[in-house]
Amino acid sequence: MSNEIVPDAELMIAPGCAHCPVVLAGLAELIKAGQIGRLEVINIARHPELAEERGVRGVPWIRIGPFELTGAHSQAELKELATRAGSETGLMHYLRESLETGELDRVIAVCRRSPEMLPPLLALAGDPETPFAVRIGAGAVLEDLATDGLLSDLVDDISRLAASPHSQTRADAAHFLSLTGNEKARPALEQLTRDKDREVREIATESLADLVSGPE
Repeated sequence: MSNEIVPDAELMIAPGCAHCPVVLAGLAELIKAGQIGRLEVINIARHPELAEERGVRGVPWIRIGPFELTGAHSQAELKELATRAGSETGLMHYLRESLETGELDRVIAVCRRSPEMLPPLLALAGDPETPFAVRIGAGAVLEDLATDGLLSDLVDDISRLAASPHSQTRADAAHFLSLTGNEKARPALEQLTRDKDREVREIATESLADLVSGPE
């Protein structure tokens, strides 16, 4: 047995959709090739509640692993997504592309449904090579998810960013630690209040004051 991660897929179609049969055929070929483990096809005319639940605004709507997209896509594009879904690098690539094209709401929805997207999102936010607009978008996603307590378990991941040699990354980490609402973030924040960079110290001090205890 291979250790390769093979994603499952979901496809939402509707009567009269010109692109739906093409996408369905492409996904069926990936099933045959073993590049997708399972495919669920849903006709939203029969199950509109499922489309509403997923926030579907157009068809074909496609999910491959945690990736969600809409519209016509070739078999080659679908194959590439299936390959990306098995690696953190692939997840980061998807997130970066989505944020670069302004699909903030989609990224938020994907991260809510697929928590495995959060570590690569953090890695993207903490990489100084990430374009500024993408880092801002990643931060906005984290702030939105924090309102539902979805960052509580990410203290260790964010604390690793707090040890970055880059002051901007440490400053962002200080802010993200406060968003976890978890008291376990306190030691890392206290250390950042003694950082050599003044901006990092200021943000860490504010974040420490804002920190609200989360679930143990």
